[in-house]
This record gives sequence, structure tokens and C-alpha cells, in this order.
Amino acid sequence: MSPTPNTAQLLDDMKAARLRTLALVEGLNAEQLMGPRLPIVNPLRWEIGHVAWFHERWILRHRDGRPSLMRDADLLYDSSAIPHDVRWDLPLPGFGETLRYMQGVYDAVAARLDLRPLTPEDAYFYQLTIFHEDMHTEAFTTMRQTLAYPAPRLAGQSAPGDAGPLPDDVPVPGGRFLLGASRDQGFVFDNEKWEHAVEVAPFRIARAPVTNREYAAFVDDGGYRRKEYWDPAGWAWREQAKLRAPVYWRLGLTGWEQRRFDAWQPLPPHAPVVHVGWHEAQAYCRWAGRRLPTEAEWEMAAACAPSPDGLALLPAKRRYPWGDAPPTAAHANLDAACGGPIDVAALPAGDSAFGCRQMLGNVWEWTGSTFLPYPGFSADPYQDYSEPWFGTRKVLRGGSWVTPSRLMWNTWRNFFTPERNDIYAGFRTCAL
Repeated sequence: MSPTPNTAQLLDDMKAARLRTLALVEGLNAEQLMGPRLPIVNPLRWEIGHVAWFHERWILRHRDGRPSLMRDADLLYDSSAIPHDVRWDLPLPGFGETLRYMQGVYDAVAARLDLRPLTPEDAYFYQLTIFHEDMHTEAFTTMRQTLAYPAPRLAGQSAPGDAGPLPDDVPVPGGRFLLGASRDQGFVFDNEKWEHAVEVAPFRIARAPVTNREYAAFVDDGGYRRKEYWDPAGWAWREQAKLRAPVYWRLGLTGWEQRRFDAWQPLPPHAPVVHVGWHEAQAYCRWAGRRLPTEAEWEMAAACAPSPDGLALLPAKRRYPWGDAPPTAAHANLDAACGGPIDVAALPAGDSAFGCRQMLGNVWEWTGSTFLPYPGFSADPYQDYSEPWFGTRKVLRGGSWVTPSRLMWNTWRNFFTPERNDIYAGFRTCAL
């Protein structure tokens, strides 16, 4: 999505988001649509209704004051008011009725968008609700992986051939840097606001994320059994989780295997390690004599360019690592187009100015930074998006193979608690 979308683009993006939602629940039975009561998932039947409710809440009701199309919708789908653990116990409508509610909201929002002049205020809320659905479709995909459901049938799956590893670091000169989004960037979330000066010391960052082969060396060296590589919180989590390797790994007859949805397959050696939490990333770094980048370092390596002599930064920042042109399949593994993570050396057209590859797409990347507000933070209308989570989560950057490309840019901040190893997250490292 461009920084200044038009009506046709918003309609296209809204349709694409909804088609992805429907594809991700297609073929699931009634039991699968509710799923087990776990702290890291929602019942899918509740969550798709919540997505529709969010469109209705912020456009039809907030902007126009219309009544809800479903009686007691707030009592069913308001995630700010309904605790996670009780969502399985709600008197949810059946799947067919839920789909009818979703379609009714969709039709009303699309008609409003098509018939009215597009104001900046309305454009903000259309983008907010489309991006919200995009984030949930990524969560739906993660949920299907967590629960070992069959792989979803998503359009356009075509992975490139073997590309191999991409070793070594690149130097970044550091200096004074404007971290965060600029005021002319178009739609951004409240936690990206606004750019502010920070000082970053010179550093060296890996050209690519840590691969499965590199991470397997840590596992094979007893990394999950050696307490010296874990901080106290990480070790307590590992003991409680009883892990000896990443959550979806097992040893097969010929080596490590990885579960992808409901199927086990040989571990691809040069794809990035995925489904590891922040604690695991930190333990690997201690073993390897490395560290995670701060989010300022990550954004500098992704968005800045070196001066001709390589000793300083040019003043302008890029919207994407490769420049200001929107992502294509040649730049980044986004939009679920490849069906999963690909080799870290693939897609050289997406390199940042410093030579870092795949900083957008493939896997989310943990940083060493705690999720905190930028100076002068003020919550946007959806107040529960960022503010409740400051100080309790770690920052991830860059998106994954599942993330819609319209939702991704260099200043975008994701945030999860450090034990979360269900998400499509890996990491790249920096030299000490």
C-alpha cells in the first residue's frame, strides 16, 4: 500500500485481506475452528468474527455512528474487554452466521468507500482496519502451524531454487541517526512516532539471519543443556518448556527434521532458523560470541546508506532496504508467495545499501531491545495497540514470509514476550 492510497487501491487491499482470511479457515471442521484452549492461540471462529467487528467498530460505527449488524457484538468480539481465556466460553454464532456477519460488514464498508470522497481521516481508518486484518491472517497461519493443521492453500506459492548461505558481516559506521517514522511517511502505527535523534556507535552486523545449519551446531553442542549460555529467566523458561532443540525440530534417521504444519521434512540447512524465541536467540549469541542488534542498529542497517567513503551515513532514510519502490517478489519473501522461509542468500535485489539481505520478509528478526515508547508518545485512537505492552515485550523487525507486503516498511515495530517461539521469528547477529 502506498503512503497515500486511493479508493481503488483500498478496495483492492480490503478484498485481498478478506480472501486471505477466508482461505485460512477453508477446509477446517467445527472442532478445528474452535481448537484447544491455549494461551498463544484464539479460537478461530471467534477471531474471524473479531476481524469483521473491528472493521465495523472503526468505520461504520466510529465514523458514521451506525448500529452494529450483530446484536451484542461488543460482548462477543471486543478484544480489549473480553479476557483471552473466556473466548472459548462465549455464546458465539455458528460458522455460517459468522461468515454472513463478516460479509455484511464487508459489503457495507466497501459501499461506503466506493460512494464517498476519500478524506485523510477516513483513509487512516480504512488502512488501520485492513492492516489489522493482515496481522490476524498472519496469526491464523501461525495458529495452523501451532496446532499441526494442514498447510493452507494460498495462491502464488513458488519458491526459488537453492541459494545457499550468506556468511560474513558488513560494517556500519554509526553516528547520529533519526530512529522512527517521519511525519510525511503516510500511515504508520503509534509506536513508530516520531523520528528522533539517537547516537549509534559503529558496529558490524551479519549480512543474513542465522541459518538452520548454524543453529543446529549450537543445538548439537549441547546448547539447550548448558546453563552458562542462558540468563536466569531464559533458563527457567527452557526448563519449564523441557526443550532440547527448537519447538518444531526432531531427530530423524538422517538428521534434524522440522515440522511444517502437519508434515515433517528434512531441515533445510541454509534457510533461516525459525520458531525460536528471544531467550533462544540470546543463548545462541552467547554460545557464538555474538549479540543481537539493537532496534536502532537494525533500522540503521536497513534504512540508511553509507557516504561514498563509507565512513559516515547519508542523511536520507529509505522506506525499504532497497529504496523507496514497493516490494516485489524479487525483493522480499512476503505475501506467503513462497510457501515458507527460503535460503538466506536468495533475493539479492532486496539488499540494503550496506549489503544486508532479507531484512524484510522470510522471518521476523528479534532485536536486543525492549519494546518502549518513543519520546513524546501519544496513543492513536486504537489505544490498546501499543500502550499496554510497553516494557514487557521485545522488539522484532522486518516481517516474515507470511506478512502482507503492504504492511511492511523499515520503521515497522513488532513486539512479543521473550518466550514466544510459535511465531515466524528468527534473528541475525552483530559482532561484539
